[in-house]
Amino acid sequence: MSETIEATGAARNAHAKGASAPRFWRSDALPFIEARSIDDGRKVCYAKHSHETFSIGAVTHGRSVYLNRHAREWIGAGAVVMMNPDDVHACNPVAGERWSYRMLHVDVAWFTKLQHELGFNENHAFRAFSQIMSLDAALFDGLNRLCAILTNEDDDTGTLRKESAAITFFSNVQQTLNPSNLPERDASGQLARAAEFIAENCTRALKLDDVCEAAGLSASHLIRAFKQRYGMTPHAYLINRRIQYSRAQLRRGAPIADVALDAGFADQAHLQRTFKRLVAATPGQYRC
Repeated sequence: MSETIEATGAARNAHAKGASAPRFWRSDALPFIEARSIDDGRKVCYAKHSHETFSIGAVTHGRSVYLNRHAREWIGAGAVVMMNPDDVHACNPVAGERWSYRMLHVDVAWFTKLQHELGFNENHAFRAFSQIMSLDAALFDGLNRLCAILTNEDDDTGTLRKESAAITFFSNVQQTLNPSNLPERDASGQLARAAEFIAENCTRALKLDDVCEAAGLSASHLIRAFKQRYGMTPHAYLINRRIQYSRAQLRRGAPIADVALDAGFADQAHLQRTFKRLVAATPGQYRC
């Protein structure tokens, strides 16, 4: 089966005809993760194989036979499967049944760094997972949400939201499957510096590393603690600050198109959508 990958900006997405064709997503801005999905895998047949990545997938429809090393499981919609790097595995549909899934492949070095930040195996290699399958509903829903965020071509807010969503999900994977009892450290002052940095630079295309460096916190700790402290993710805080900036500019009578670009939005339409969602009015209505 042929697969074509077309480039659009930094992101590349596979666009193959038919529900039986696999679709891939990857981004130059997030090189540590790749997404794959298929809507109708009745004709799919995988030989036993392995990946150099950590892989995690969700069965969204139908049933399949899942092989992982010496284990063999019958799984259905709602199941989450995990494959450690180099684990020989295969997953194929029950004959004649429509079968669909989503899969994420994650760079081992990136995941190992996240494990260290979370207090697992500090200064050691990747900590493999003993489980090969889970029926945890929160894990299933979280994987599907992350896939939707990553592959959303209409999301033109930059990489901050996507990278934050990936760190949040894989932190939850780590804590759910290999829980840690390490106490949380107080980082209130560092969180305040993070919020101040976002506010002062809200019109820029901020990266998560920029905020982490300003706060002196790891990405995993920043994302988890920031939401607890401010009730929203760093990305949501950034968007709110951009809307506050836009309101100030609109009150001064600035043209809406100019405000959109000055505030860091991709275009006027993006400002319109976000402004109405957060202010319950359009920029034009607000300026009048």
